[in-house]
Amino acid sequence: MTNLLETATHVSLAIWLALPVALLILAGVSIRLSDPGRQQRFWRIGQALMFGSFLASALIGGLLVADSAGVNTGLPEVAVPLGLYPDGLAVWMALLISFLGVVLLRFADGYLQGDPGRARFLPWCLVVLASVLLLVFTHHLLVMLVAWVGVSLALHHLLTLYPQRLEARRAAWQKFAVSRLGDLALLVAVGLLYHHYGSFELPVLLAAAAASTGEGWALPAASIALALAALCKCAQLPLHGWLMKVMEAPTPVSALLHAGVINLGGYLWLRLYPLFDGITPGHLMLIAIGGTTAVVAVLTMLTQASVKHALAWSTCAQMGFMLMEIGLGAYTLALIHLLAHSLYKAHSFLACGRTVRAASVSRLTPAPLRERLMMAGLATGTAGAVLIAWPGLVSHNPILGALLMLAVGGSLLGMPAGLGRDRRLALVAMALALVPLYALLHALVSPALPRASDALTLGTGLLGGAVLLTLVSLSLIVVLKPQHSMVAYWRIHFRQGLYAHRPLERLIERLMRHRHPIPAPLNRVLVKGEGS
Repeated sequence: MTNLLETATHVSLAIWLALPVALLILAGVSIRLSDPGRQQRFWRIGQALMFGSFLASALIGGLLVADSAGVNTGLPEVAVPLGLYPDGLAVWMALLISFLGVVLLRFADGYLQGDPGRARFLPWCLVVLASVLLLVFTHHLLVMLVAWVGVSLALHHLLTLYPQRLEARRAAWQKFAVSRLGDLALLVAVGLLYHHYGSFELPVLLAAAAASTGEGWALPAASIALALAALCKCAQLPLHGWLMKVMEAPTPVSALLHAGVINLGGYLWLRLYPLFDGITPGHLMLIAIGGTTAVVAVLTMLTQASVKHALAWSTCAQMGFMLMEIGLGAYTLALIHLLAHSLYKAHSFLACGRTVRAASVSRLTPAPLRERLMMAGLATGTAGAVLIAWPGLVSHNPILGALLMLAVGGSLLGMPAGLGRDRRLALVAMALALVPLYALLHALVSPALPRASDALTLGTGLLGGAVLLTLVSLSLIVVLKPQHSMVAYWRIHFRQGLYAHRPLERLIERLMRHRHPIPAPLNRVLVKGEGS
C-alpha cells in the first residue's frame, strides 16, 4: 500500500511538473507547422495533455484527502524540491483549468475549421493554458509573477488574431496597457512581501506569517499593490473599458478570457491572503472599487441589446462581486464564486448562438407585482430565519447572509403569471434550496483554504452594507418600474457604463496613435466609411 501511494504521488506530481513544459514545447512546434494534417494531430495532443492534467489533479486531490485522514502519502515532502505547491486551492483550480482546456480546445477545433486564424490560435492558446497552470502549481512568487505576465502576453496574440480589424487592435492595446499596470503592481507587491518576510517561497512565507504579528508598513503597502493588480486583471472600474471591446476575437478566445484568465486576480488574493494580518487597506480597496463596479455593471448589463456585450458586463459585475467578497473576508464564498462563474461563463459564450435563438421566443407575462413581491418576501424572510438560527452557514458574516437572502428573493421576482398554488410553492422551495446548496458547497470547498473568513470590521461592514443597499434599491427600481421616466433617463447613460471608461481610453488611444499608427490603406478605408 505504501509503495502504491508513493508511486501515485511521484507520478501525479511528475505530470504536474511536466505538463506546462510539454504545452510550451507543443506550442513552439505547432506555430511552425503549415501541413493541416500535422496541425490536426497537435490539436488532439493538446486535448490529451489537458485531459491528463485533469486526471493527475484528481489523483492529487485524492492524496490530499488521504493526508487529511492521517495517511502519510509523502506529498508535501516530494512537492517542495520540485517547486510545486499541491494544496486544496491548487487542486480545485487545476481541475477547473484542465476541464476548461479540454472543452475549449475541442470546441475551437471544430469552430475554427477553415478560419485563417486557426493556425495561430492553437500555439497561443496552449501558451495561455501553460502559463495559468504554472501560476497555479508553483510555490515561488517570482515564478508566479513570470506566469502572470506570460498569460497576458499570450492572450494579447489571441485578441489580435484578426490584425486587420481596427477595433480588435484598439481593444487589445487597451488591455495591454492596463495589464502592464497590473504587472507593475504585482511586481511591487512581490518585492514588498520579500522585504517583510525575506523569502519568495510560499511555504516559508506562510509559516512566517503564522508566527508574526504583521507589524510594519510593508504589508499594508503590499495589500494595496496586490489589490491594484487584481483590479487590473479583473477589469474593474475605471480599468474595464477593454473588456467590452474584445468581442472582435473569436468565441473560443472570449470563453478563454471570461471563464479563465479574468479570474486570476481573485485567485491571486485567495493564494496570498494568509500573508496579511486581518483586514488591510487592500481589502477596503476591493470592497469599494469591486462593489462600485458590481453596481454599475449590473445596471449596465440590463441595458445591452447584444448578447456578447451583456455577457461582458456580466463578467465585469461578477468579478466585482468576487473581489468584494474577498475584501469582506468571505474567502470560501469567493472561491465558490470563481469556480461557478468560470463554468457558467464558458458555457454562456460557447452556447451564445443558442441563447440568441432562445431570446427570440416570446417571453412569459410576469405575475402581478404584488404577488411577486409577496412570494419573494416570504422566501427571503424564511431564508433569513434559517440563517439567524444557523449563522455558521455564512461564517457569522451578516453581509454574506444578506447576499444569500437577496439571491433567494431575487430569483422569484421574475415569476410568470398564471401559475397554480402548487407551482408557486415549488418555485419558493427551489429558491430556498439555495441555502442548503450553499452550505453543501461551503463544506466541500472550505478545506481548500487556510481559514474560512476574517471578522468584519466597522469599515468593511459599512462599505459592504452601502454597496448592497445601493444595488438592491437601484435594481428594484429598474426591474419593477422599467417604464418610469427616471429609469428611462438613466438607461441612456448606463448603456455606456456611465462613461467611466472614457478618460483612460482616450489616454491609451493617444499613446497608441503615437507608437502604433494606423496603416495608410486601413486609414483610408476608415475615413471613407466615416464619410459615407
